[in-house]
Amino acid sequence: MKNKKIIIIGVLSLFTVGNMNAQKKPYLDKNKTIEQRIDLLLPLMTLEEKVGQMNQYNGFWDVTGPAPKGGTAELKYEHLRKGLVGSMLTVRGVKEVRAVQKIAVEETRLGIPLIIGFDVIHGYKTLSPIPLAEAASWDLEAIKKSAAIAADEASASGINWTFGPNVDVANDARWGRVMEGAGEDPYLGSKIGYARVKGFQGETIADLQKVNTIAACAKHFAAYGYVEAGLEYNIVDISNSKLYNSVLPPFEATVEAGVRTFMNSFNTLNGVPATGSSFLQRDILKGKWKFDGFVISDYASIREMIAHGYAKDEADATAKAVIAGSDMDMESYLYVAKLVDLVQSGKVKEALVDDAVRRILRVKFELGLFDDPYRYCDEKREKAVVGSKANNEGVLDMAKKSIVLLKNEKNLLPLKKSGQKIALIGALANDKNSPLGSWRIAADDNTAVSVLEGMQQYKDNQLVFEKGVDLLKQKATFLTETVFNTTDKSGFEAAKIAAKNADVVVMVLGEYGFQSGEGRSRTDLNLPGLQQELLEEIYKVNPNVVLVLNNGRPLSIPWAAENVPAIVEAWHLGTQAGNAVAQVLYGDYNPSGKLPMSFPRNVGQVPIYYNKYSTGRPTDSDKNVFWSHYMDVEKTPQFPFGFGLSYTTFKYKNLKLNKTSLAKGEKVSVSVEVTNTGNYDGKEVVQLYIHDEFASIIRPIKELKGFELINLKKGETKTVNFTLTDKELGFYDNEGNYLVEPGTFKIMVGGSSDKGLQGGFEIKE
Repeated sequence: MKNKKIIIIGVLSLFTVGNMNAQKKPYLDKNKTIEQRIDLLLPLMTLEEKVGQMNQYNGFWDVTGPAPKGGTAELKYEHLRKGLVGSMLTVRGVKEVRAVQKIAVEETRLGIPLIIGFDVIHGYKTLSPIPLAEAASWDLEAIKKSAAIAADEASASGINWTFGPNVDVANDARWGRVMEGAGEDPYLGSKIGYARVKGFQGETIADLQKVNTIAACAKHFAAYGYVEAGLEYNIVDISNSKLYNSVLPPFEATVEAGVRTFMNSFNTLNGVPATGSSFLQRDILKGKWKFDGFVISDYASIREMIAHGYAKDEADATAKAVIAGSDMDMESYLYVAKLVDLVQSGKVKEALVDDAVRRILRVKFELGLFDDPYRYCDEKREKAVVGSKANNEGVLDMAKKSIVLLKNEKNLLPLKKSGQKIALIGALANDKNSPLGSWRIAADDNTAVSVLEGMQQYKDNQLVFEKGVDLLKQKATFLTETVFNTTDKSGFEAAKIAAKNADVVVMVLGEYGFQSGEGRSRTDLNLPGLQQELLEEIYKVNPNVVLVLNNGRPLSIPWAAENVPAIVEAWHLGTQAGNAVAQVLYGDYNPSGKLPMSFPRNVGQVPIYYNKYSTGRPTDSDKNVFWSHYMDVEKTPQFPFGFGLSYTTFKYKNLKLNKTSLAKGEKVSVSVEVTNTGNYDGKEVVQLYIHDEFASIIRPIKELKGFELINLKKGETKTVNFTLTDKELGFYDNEGNYLVEPGTFKIMVGGSSDKGLQGGFEIKE
C-alpha cells in the first residue's frame, strides 16, 4: 500500500510541475495552436536568443563526455548553454542527441529544443541505392518507401531533419552531384521530389508528430545542377526560360508536397550568390509560392559570399543573407557574431529576424519537440529499427528496381542457374565498401553485400573470381581525392586464364563509390584506371562478356557499347547491392529500370539531354556540312533518357486520342495498348512525350509529360491511359508567367525518349 501512495504522489508531483511549466512558459500549452504558441514565445525572447535560433553548429565534441576546453568547441558549447544555438548538425545516435538536447532544454533560460539535422541522402545505416539510381526505377511508391525507411532509421537514432531531397535538375555528367538527384528531366524530377518529401515527412504536416518521420529539405535552391563545365561550386549562367521551365518546377513540387525546409545553393545566379538572392528566396519561394517553412544556408555559404566578391566583409555578408531570406546559418558563425549589432545599428530590421525565427520555431512545434524534446531518443527503438530485417528487405527491393539493362545480345542473360562456368572479374566485384556509394556518412564501412557474395548464393554453377586489377592506388574516403591505379597490371594474366576457361564472363567495372558526389567533378567519363584495358584484354580471350557497371553518373563507354554483348547498369546500389545484382543476372528479377540521364558517346557531347531544342539547321537538308552536327561522332547519346531493356519484349499499338481539336482549358485523353510479346513476365515504363511545335518561346523537341509503370504477364495486353491538361500543355515565359498557347502539338508514346507511336492535336484560338 505504501508503494501505491508513492506512485500516486509521484504522478501528482509531475502533474503539478507540468502545470507550473505551462504557467511559467505559456508556449508549452498544448491546447493552443502552433501560431498562438509562437506568438507567446517570441516576445519572451531577447534579440540574442532570437539570433541563436538562426544559428546551426556542426557536432564539435564528444557530447557524452566532459565539456570541451579551448578552440571553437568550447565556444560552441558555451553558446549552446546560453541558448544561442537553434540546430545541431551531424550529431547522431540516441545518447549523443539526448546529451545536446538536454543542455538546450534544461540549461537555457527558455528551454527551446534543438532541431537535429543530418545528411540522410539515400539511407542512414541501411542504405538504399543512390538517388540517381532510385530515379531509374521510375517507381514513385518504391522511392517514397525508400525515403520512409531512411526516415525510420534516422529518427530512431535521434535525428529529426534530413538535408534531402536534392531536386537539382542536371544534364552534365561531369558534375559529381548528379548522383544525388533525379537526373535531367524536370517532370520526372518533380514527381520524384514530391514522393521523397512524402516518404520523409508523411502524407500531411500532422504526420511530423509521428516518431518515425523527419522534416525534409529541398535543395539546392537554385540552379546548382547547371554549374558551368560541371565544376563544383562554379557559377551558373542560364536563361530565365531555363530557370522557370527546368530548374524551378521540382522545387515547387516539394512545396506542394509540404516540404518544411529549403537549402540555398553554393552557386551564383544572375551574378548573385543564391544565399544572397532575394529574387529566389523572398520573391519566388516565400512570395509567389507562399512557403512557410524556413531556409537554411548551405555549409558556410553565407561566409563564402565574401569569396564570391559579393560581400565586402562578414557583417555585409550577414546583412545580405538575412535580407535575402536565408533564415538559418549553417556553420558560417556569422549570424551569431554579427546579426545583433546589425539590428541594433538599424542595418537589418528586427522584423526580418522575427520572421526567420517564427519559421524555425514553427517547424520545431510541428515536429512536437516542445511537447517532448526527447521524442527521438528511445534507445530500445534505435536498437530494434536500425539495420532491421524489414529495412534490409526494403532496400533490396529498391536496388533491384533501380537496375537498368542496357544491352543483351547472344542470350547471355539471364544466366543459367546450373551447368555454367562463370568467371567473375573486377576488383569492384569483391568490394563491400564501394557499392555503398557517396553520401553515406552514418553507414559503417564494408557493410555492403558484394556481387561475389550475391552470386555465391547460386551454388549450382562453377564460379571463379579474379580481381584482374586493383582499382585504387590508396584507400578512398569521403574527404579525400580518389587516386586510381594506372600502372600495376599484375592481375591481368590470372583474370585472362579464368575468362578463357569460362562459358560466361561477368565483369564488374566502373567508378569507386567516392568518385561521385560533392567535390567529385570529372573531365573524363570513361572507365577509370586500367579497367578499360582489362575489359578489352578479357574480351579477346572470351567475348561472352556481361559488363556490370557500378557508377554514380552516366559514363562514356563507346567501345563496350559496340562490342560487349550484355551491359547492366547497376549504379551504387547500397547495402544489398550484391544480392540485387545477382538476382537480376540470374533472372529471379526481371530488370525494368529506365535511364534518368542520357549516356554520352564521349565527354565532348556533354551536356547532352533528350529535351533539347531544334536549332535553325537541325538536319542535313542541303547535303553539305552546314548543319548542326559533330564531325567526329553522332550527335545522339549512346543510351538515351528513358531507355532500358527487359528480359521480355513489349509491343505498342493503337495509340488513340479522344479529340484532335480543343479549346484552351479542355483536356485530351490519350490511350495506348501495350503487349508483353516475350517469354517472361515483366514491367514496362510507358512514357508520354509532347512537342509544342510553334510557341512564343521555343519549346524542346520532346518533353516528358506522363508515365506509368505497368506489370504484364507474358502474352498479356493492357491499355494505358493518360490525360493532358493545361498543367502539361503550358510553359513559363521569361517573366515566370504560365502560358497555354494555341497551336499544334505532337505526342509520342513509347518505352523510351527516342522512339514510340506518334499522334497529334491542335489547341484552337
